[in-house]
Amino acid sequence: MSSLSSSHPVSPSPLPAGLSRSAVVTALRSAGCVFAEDEAELLISTAASPADLAAMVVRRTAGRPLEHVLGWAEFAGLRISVDPGVFVPRRRTEFLLGQAVDLGRRAAGRTGRGTVAVDLCCGSGAVGAALAAALDGVELYAADIDPAAVRCARRNVAAAGGEVYEGDLFAPLPARLRGRIDVLVANVPYVPTEEVGLLPPEAREYEPLVALDGGADGLDVLRRVTAEAPRWLAPGGHLLVETSELQAPQAVETFARNGLTAGVATCDELYATVVIGTRPDGRGADGREAATGG
Repeated sequence: MSSLSSSHPVSPSPLPAGLSRSAVVTALRSAGCVFAEDEAELLISTAASPADLAAMVVRRTAGRPLEHVLGWAEFAGLRISVDPGVFVPRRRTEFLLGQAVDLGRRAAGRTGRGTVAVDLCCGSGAVGAALAAALDGVELYAADIDPAAVRCARRNVAAAGGEVYEGDLFAPLPARLRGRIDVLVANVPYVPTEEVGLLPPEAREYEPLVALDGGADGLDVLRRVTAEAPRWLAPGGHLLVETSELQAPQAVETFARNGLTAGVATCDELYATVVIGTRPDGRGADGREAATGG
């Protein structure tokens, strides 16, 4: 599940300092790294010294995710800091990002102000940082329940002028955001509990369970986010959640039950499915504010 490679290393190889490129490639290939040559280039270019390179190769051949060994992941053209034990951003999530950027630009055009965006369950803050890079004048916030993720996200998001909070879902966000969020991205965990054990070792052994386990059907956190989202979204604001193709119909029903108009966007190339919910903006078909009873 590594975003820089899909390799499955199986055994460490003790190596001396002063490794040659060919020795690094051989060690990685022997450990089962499918993209050994590409990984070797990344390790060599990142290592601060021959001894550092040797230590990195040992960690990688022991099975640690490449991004944890490097200390960064590439996401949407950005180099995102990723600490050991923090969820590694996946390339497929770039599809969710693209949808969010498009909606954020539309919101800015509609409101005439900078987009208010929140990256919930932010992990390393990759999506938030990429949103800030793509949207002019964005007002950015992020939150995660995992302290290690929050520390990492603060490095990535703070550089983009955003604020990061530690806590459970919406709980740590400032109250002033209620009813103001134009784009709410929530990369919630959606692996059913009984399937977590089937994940590649890189994920299940080195990434936090809280970022992977979505409960019995994989939708527990999605339901919690969706139940609260309408109170935080601005009129016409959007909630975007990554899920699996099989879970999408049930996710759409959950969105609808909570008053959001929902649709599904898919990308076959990235094997990505995103459910998008929109809070009604209170306007009639002619674009004027609908009348309310008193």
